[in-house]
Amino acid sequence: MSGHSHWSTIKHKKEALDKKKGAVFSRMARLISLAAREGGADPETNFELRSAIDKARSVNMPNRNIEKAIEKAAGAEDNREEWFRVSYEAFGPGQTAMVIEGITDNKNRTLEGVKGVLSKHGGKLAEPGSVRWLFKHLGRLNIEIPSKEKEDAELKAIEAGAVETEWDENFLMAYVLPEKLEEARQSLVKSGLSVSDYSLEWVAPDNVVVSENDRDKLNKLLEALSDQDDIQEVYFNAEL
Repeated sequence: MSGHSHWSTIKHKKEALDKKKGAVFSRMARLISLAAREGGADPETNFELRSAIDKARSVNMPNRNIEKAIEKAAGAEDNREEWFRVSYEAFGPGQTAMVIEGITDNKNRTLEGVKGVLSKHGGKLAEPGSVRWLFKHLGRLNIEIPSKEKEDAELKAIEAGAVETEWDENFLMAYVLPEKLEEARQSLVKSGLSVSDYSLEWVAPDNVVVSENDRDKLNKLLEALSDQDDIQEVYFNAEL
C-alpha cells in the first residue's frame, strides 16, 4: 500500500522512548483502563483490552502497572478515573492530512493543547469529515520476518485475509478489514509467524509529495504532538 507507513511512526516514537518512559507508560495505562471499562476486564473476551495489553508489553510496561490500570477501570464509581476518546482532523505542513487520536480526562484541555501545537508548527484544525475521507479504517498487523522467508510470509498474510501488504525492511505490515483483525492475528500466529504489534488505525492509500522544508516542519510537528500526554496516535499521508 502506498502512503504513510505507520511503522515509521512507531520507530519515530521509540527514538525518544528511554527519555519518556513514564509518559509512554501513562499513555498505555489510559488505553488499558478505557478498553477495560468499555469491554470488560477479561482480555480473553475483550479484544481491545488484549491489544492494549500487548502494546503495553511491547514497550516493557511492568505487569503490575498493567494490572493497576485494569483495576482502576473496575473501581468504585466515585474513585474511578474517567477517560474519554478524542479524535481530530487537521492539516499539517505542505497540506498534509492528519488524523490525531487521544485519550483524555479533560476534552477542553486536550483540544487547546492540540490547537496550540498545530498553530506553532504550521498546521491547523480541519472541519470534521474534511480529512478523514482520505484515509481507510483498517486493521494493521506488524510481522517480523527473516529476509529469506519474505515471500512465504506474504502468502500467509494474504491467506489470513490481508487486503494490502507493505514492507518496511524486515517487517511485513498486513492490512485487513477492521472486523477481521483478531481472526487474522490468530491465523498468522497459527501459521508460525510472529505478530509484534496489531491495532485498528487510519491508513492513507496515497501520499502527498512535500518539500524538504515541509518535511522538516512535519517532523517537528509530530515530535511536539508526541510530547502531548493526551495524544495516543497520529496518522498522516506523507512519507518521512
